[in-house]
Amino acid sequence: MLKALPKNHDPKLLVGFDTSDDACVYKLNNDMVLIQTLDFFTPMVDDPYQFGQIAAANALSDVYAMGASPLVALNVLCIPTCMPPEDVAAILAGGADKVLEAGGVIAGGHSVIDPEPKYGLSVSATIHPDEIWSNAGAKPGDILVLTKPLGNGILATAAKKDAITQEEFNQAVISMATLNKYARDAAKKTSVNGCTDITGFGFIGHASEMAQASDCALVFDSKKMPILDGAYDLAQKGVIPGGAKRNEEYLSSKVSFTANVPLPIRHILFDPQTSGGLLLSVPEADIDLLLGNLAAAGVDASVVGEARQLCNEKALCHFS
Repeated sequence: MLKALPKNHDPKLLVGFDTSDDACVYKLNNDMVLIQTLDFFTPMVDDPYQFGQIAAANALSDVYAMGASPLVALNVLCIPTCMPPEDVAAILAGGADKVLEAGGVIAGGHSVIDPEPKYGLSVSATIHPDEIWSNAGAKPGDILVLTKPLGNGILATAAKKDAITQEEFNQAVISMATLNKYARDAAKKTSVNGCTDITGFGFIGHASEMAQASDCALVFDSKKMPILDGAYDLAQKGVIPGGAKRNEEYLSSKVSFTANVPLPIRHILFDPQTSGGLLLSVPEADIDLLLGNLAAAGVDASVVGEARQLCNEKALCHFS
């Protein structure tokens, strides 16, 4: 599944930054590799406990995207001197509860004083080398499945501007705080050729990384993309995060749209996601089993496209 690495690469580093994958993979021995990742960011919600949950779920997702289960996590915390101690405790409690739900343990961490609060985790896991998922494994003919709806960056921006109610924003909060553990566990019962999670680079950013790493073109049906309620209308009104615009500027050469793809859908596809879902690339023969397993696990997944042979065109992702 893993692509050949450069000759000057440490042979024990099976996955590094070469393919922009979700975590690094280091070979310990023939039967075990170490998966390591780190992620932290500023709050996107007002509630400190929810912030802790979402930040932890986001960091843990990188391990799930590699096909593994988290073992040990370390807190990464930046706090302003004006933050009440009870808010700090709530952030850490939110993170600890998500790590516990993941079956891992918090083993410590590090904190510093910072003008703006930031929180996340460094996460470690182990797995057999043959069980690693990679964003470099998609194959022509694979079916592409997305396990969470898009648009939480747009809804978070709207919430900050008081353009939506807290009740309308709650669907995004619930989605962001939901672990990708359940999607990972369900998918482990089938064949998975490639996987990545959808986070700050947006759907197109992470999909194009998968396409490039796999030497495939990824073709999507924009009408099948799952979207959070209200995100389309907000995008139509111009409620777009700055990160979506930066993603579009950077990625415009790697994607093509047919004329019938509406502009709001395009904004949503560039929208930076927090703790988004998994994008799974699976053989067509296994798609019914995968969808059945995901549904049984309570994961509302969607078939969104397929992988095809890469031709000479510059674009890696195509939307119709």
